[in-house]
Amino acid sequence: MPEAGSQNGNGNHLPVNISEHLRNQQELHPEATGALTSILADMTRVAKRISYLVNTAGLTDAFGYTGKTNAQGEQVIRLDERANEQFKNVLKNNHHVAGYASEEENSFVSFLPGVERKYVVWFDPLDGSSNFDTNVSIGSIFSIYRRVTDVNGPVEERDFLQKGSEQVCSGYFLYGTSTMFVYTTGDGVYGFTLDPSVGEFVLPESYSKIQIPERGMIYSVNEANSENWSARVKEYIHELKTRKEDPCSARYVGSLVADAHRNMLKGGVYLYPSDKKYPNGKLRVNCELNPLSFVTEQTGGKSINENGLRIMDIQPRTLHERSSVVIGSRREVELFSSFDPEYFIK
Repeated sequence: MPEAGSQNGNGNHLPVNISEHLRNQQELHPEATGALTSILADMTRVAKRISYLVNTAGLTDAFGYTGKTNAQGEQVIRLDERANEQFKNVLKNNHHVAGYASEEENSFVSFLPGVERKYVVWFDPLDGSSNFDTNVSIGSIFSIYRRVTDVNGPVEERDFLQKGSEQVCSGYFLYGTSTMFVYTTGDGVYGFTLDPSVGEFVLPESYSKIQIPERGMIYSVNEANSENWSARVKEYIHELKTRKEDPCSARYVGSLVADAHRNMLKGGVYLYPSDKKYPNGKLRVNCELNPLSFVTEQTGGKSINENGLRIMDIQPRTLHERSSVVIGSRREVELFSSFDPEYFIK
């Protein structure tokens, strides 16, 4: 059942705002301490701040590069750096957060130990930022884990190298025609929209407990890389495009959050396969694939790597480990699994 908001003077229900929603969700779990509610509330603050940065980037000299390179060896865009600072500044003041790791930084950061600091946060502060100067939708991704080390001590690397199946919460912010906040704690997926008239995220009824269509008619992949794909991937894409029943059309934004969000609502599959340039895949397991896989699975979809392994069952060995991915509607992901890789070995 959708959550009921307050009523206006005409007796019509208003969308529930995210503060009410989080309180309602906490009340459903008497054992809850309020820690996740606190962290998620802070995440809404981060989303609003980065949304403002994105919307005013052309007025504040946020275009261009800082002259630095990030943990991936990529040039850092000014807006990336500013978005990263927003996450850091908010999280360090939350006494439930013991530390964080960012796509933009080489290592994790530990906060001062405390008995209530039981969680660590992964984030990609600004996914798709190379597109933002052309006004293309971009996003931020986050993931929350309960730490595995002693809460009375500092966090360690193993707190950040957990399987995605250990996530207690994940989500993303999407900065497009509107700003959205989408998250899951393992009990369905909720999609909030920022109402600029009141500066608050609200939950439209259509975005309560989002479900991805079982089958999609969209495929999202950078076909400019097709010459470097395996025969298996080429054959799969050919099948999607030419099948007699519900052939797929190509839709590729180039911003992971935007592509994943569209496919989740309309049905489809996103691929970033391994190739000659990225033999292990390009996307990061910890800060991109695990959080989006958790959200996707909670909508009824699937997320695997090229070997058919569930993304959230991968045991990461390094902070910035990469993987191939096939993610989206259940039947389209299962179709990929039906293409036996051994068949295509030459």
